[in-house]
Amino acid sequence: MSMPYYVAPEQAMKDRADFARKGIARGRALVAIRYIDGVVIVAENASQSLRKVSEIYDRIAFAGVGKYNEFDQLRVAGIRAAELTGYQYSRDDVDARSLANDYAQLLGNSFTHGMKPMEVEILVAEVGGDGSQDEMFHIMYDGTVIDRPNVCALGGESEAIQTRLASEFRDAMSLAEALKLGVNALSGADRALDAQSLEVAVLARGDRRRCFQRVGRDDVASMIAG
Repeated sequence: MSMPYYVAPEQAMKDRADFARKGIARGRALVAIRYIDGVVIVAENASQSLRKVSEIYDRIAFAGVGKYNEFDQLRVAGIRAAELTGYQYSRDDVDARSLANDYAQLLGNSFTHGMKPMEVEILVAEVGGDGSQDEMFHIMYDGTVIDRPNVCALGGESEAIQTRLASEFRDAMSLAEALKLGVNALSGADRALDAQSLEVAVLARGDRRRCFQRVGRDDVASMIAG
């Protein structure tokens, strides 16, 4: 009877982390920025049909980078969890923090016990009644949850993008200013991004129950040029 190969737990976790990071790095990045009226999410995405940014619930948005079919499964799971909580209890009981914890458990279990880790990083953002109540949670491939108060970057070169965002961010920016900051952070010094290569959505505070809105590419082009 042949004996199974032994791999030290530390090496197995390192191999899984390296595998997940390589898959995520192949995807295009996205950023989320808090502005005066909510949160804007800017993703590098030339596709007209495959969305990286979506609505989860009334005040909550989801965004993902990495392997599309995997983060889309997570998006659908989040919608189902939010709808179930809202139906059983109250719509006000659905919040980004609990969804982020649910996602952390799913990703953590996949990373530790699955055949392979999920090659994704995701963002869960919620807009509150005022700026102090806005929340953004960055959930890593291994289930680690990071609370991002003002700006967040996911995907390839996320550390460099996060640094550019943090250095230029300021409170009470307009939507156009936040959008320009996001585009500049994604593009860096070596290239330029136009509206046709971007997917943009906002969680905007207001009287409406549903806060998620997509920003058309013509409007994006106008704000970038302005």
